[in-house]
Amino acid sequence: MTPWQIGVDIGGTFTDFVLLDSRDGRLFNGKLLTTPHAPEQAVLEGIRQLLATHGVAPTEVSHVIHGTTLVANALIERRGVPTGFLTTEGFRDIPEIGTELRHDTYDLFMRRPEPLVPRRLRLGVPERLRADGAVVKPLEEDAARAAIRALRDGGAQALAICLLHAFLNPVHERRLAELAREEAPGLTLCLSSDLVPEIGEYERGTTTICNAYVQPVFERYLARLRGGLCDAGLTGPLFLMLSDGGTVRDDVAAKHPIRLVQSGPAGGVQATRIVGAAAGARDVLCFDMGGTTAKAALIDQGEPQRSLDFEVSRVDRFRKGSGFPLKVPVIEMIEIGAGGGSIARVDRLGLIKVGPDSASSDPGPACYGLGGTLPTVTDADLLLGYLAPDSFLGGDMALDVAAAERALLEHIGKPLGLSAVEAAWAVHETVNGAMAQAAAIHALEKARRIEDYAMVPIGGAGPVHACAIAMKLGLPTLVSPPGAGVASAFGFLAAPISFAHLRALVAPLATLDMEALRAMIGAMEAEGRAMVAEAGVADSDVSIRILAALRYAGQGYQVEAAVSADAIARGDRDAIRNAFEAEYRRLYGRIEAGLPAETVGWRVIVSGPTPSLRLAPAGQHSGAARKGTRRAWFGDGFVEAAVIDRTALRPGDTVSGPALVEERESTLVLPPGATATCDAGLNLVVRFR
Repeated sequence: MTPWQIGVDIGGTFTDFVLLDSRDGRLFNGKLLTTPHAPEQAVLEGIRQLLATHGVAPTEVSHVIHGTTLVANALIERRGVPTGFLTTEGFRDIPEIGTELRHDTYDLFMRRPEPLVPRRLRLGVPERLRADGAVVKPLEEDAARAAIRALRDGGAQALAICLLHAFLNPVHERRLAELAREEAPGLTLCLSSDLVPEIGEYERGTTTICNAYVQPVFERYLARLRGGLCDAGLTGPLFLMLSDGGTVRDDVAAKHPIRLVQSGPAGGVQATRIVGAAAGARDVLCFDMGGTTAKAALIDQGEPQRSLDFEVSRVDRFRKGSGFPLKVPVIEMIEIGAGGGSIARVDRLGLIKVGPDSASSDPGPACYGLGGTLPTVTDADLLLGYLAPDSFLGGDMALDVAAAERALLEHIGKPLGLSAVEAAWAVHETVNGAMAQAAAIHALEKARRIEDYAMVPIGGAGPVHACAIAMKLGLPTLVSPPGAGVASAFGFLAAPISFAHLRALVAPLATLDMEALRAMIGAMEAEGRAMVAEAGVADSDVSIRILAALRYAGQGYQVEAAVSADAIARGDRDAIRNAFEAEYRRLYGRIEAGLPAETVGWRVIVSGPTPSLRLAPAGQHSGAARKGTRRAWFGDGFVEAAVIDRTALRPGDTVSGPALVEERESTLVLPPGATATCDAGLNLVVRFR
């Protein structure tokens, strides 16, 4: 019997681990500094330590589920491979021209992201399809061969192929792939018609380029990781977390690395969903603050919001439209601020700014004692008394208070005439204020009242900042789960095997060919069933969800709505329109009565069963919960705050602020006037006076 499961999440600063016993729900946690130049090293070492500590043999592990920031970081830091781009003749500059929209109307010196593929590696080939997919000009194969050889000789190691209207007819893209295998057999190939068969040449092109750019890097990483796991005796399957909250086998993920661009945060949202449901909160604000960034996501009635649009590698971190647009299914979340390792500084106007640059795990915050000298959010939290210098990560990592004080005084305090502690409080308040404001704006943009949501903080730094942010937002309740610092890794274990298949179908709804639609959806479903069957899901356990992207005629954007399989089977266009208009009204408060609607694309999500897990950390003990007191800063100065051992709390126990509720991976900072009650699931339910 192989009852144990492992979840691993690689973050920018730490790599997190959970070991779950599926028989009784016991959960063991681990955390190591990320090894950025060889991420698999921290993964393999952490798994080895976790198994050894708890006496679990590698052969007892059924499978490993993994999420990583490797794909996103490779795009942001431009650590992919030299990539070529083949497109229809005359259109090779699409990646540079973009949509011609400005993400900042008033900035005369506005910057755009530099294309990942330089112009010398972007070539056009003679061919042309009509807007309905019909061939107007056949592919000129001699010219195509010459272009492929030129890209090969120019140093390209991967090739992105994106022809006009290929989402309707992939014949020329597939022939180009055949020619590329003949002329340059070593090239990694990515076809837009396979990866993202949707309307929108620019978005389709950038998605294909980004996938090709990172695929060889990701494949090599997976090969090293698989080899290391096998050498360690872990021979069960390896699954990867996708950005939309599903998991797939590693061989599927290797072909679609761009689907993992939000891999880690998606796991955090899955964990938040479970915590919220267990605490009776259906509308939840997920607040995920790790070492590098902080993100927020809204969960409505137990389901996270999802999107088919994402941006990566923004030149202006918080400004939509300043990065590469990707057409991939993602759980919708926004980056709202800095992480624990984000660096604080004073700008030319004398204002404190935090991030986006991060100390990461190397050299890390000044207090880590690993060579970092610049002040970070973690340094500020330590100096304010929120973190214990001698019990960080359960005592495995000592924090240097003097180093944090020097960094804050030198870079923040002296320029502003503040003491080191005042500088730390200024950094802490700056970060909290910015995150609260960004979360409120995000809810407003989604036509939601932020006050109606309960916050669930996760990530190593999430519980440290959560209460302060919740109070700024006026939230009534905060639910702090045990093991919040490794919640994303737990969320991987709670995710179903799932994959979304997308197809474009642009047609007026009133004249939509329902027979063709049924055939297309049937083919997508069959493809999805085969994929999840290879991952071990029985056909009887498969569930199907159909979503249609529709818009009113003349609009340039679409709304995605769930459509029942019965409506498709009946050919019920009215049911499709009703589903569209219900979602349109929810988003915009009204509908455009009388305007014709049209479909743009369809998505079929094929999933296995959602694992039934409970968050039940092992290691709870019956000793005294109160460990003593520590001076911590709240508002006007230091006060003596109770230090509570979270692992000693039992259901019904109550903690009143000011208090510091500590566990190995994080600390819940409970301000004066707040009260936390331990519920049956060992969550701390916080309410504010």
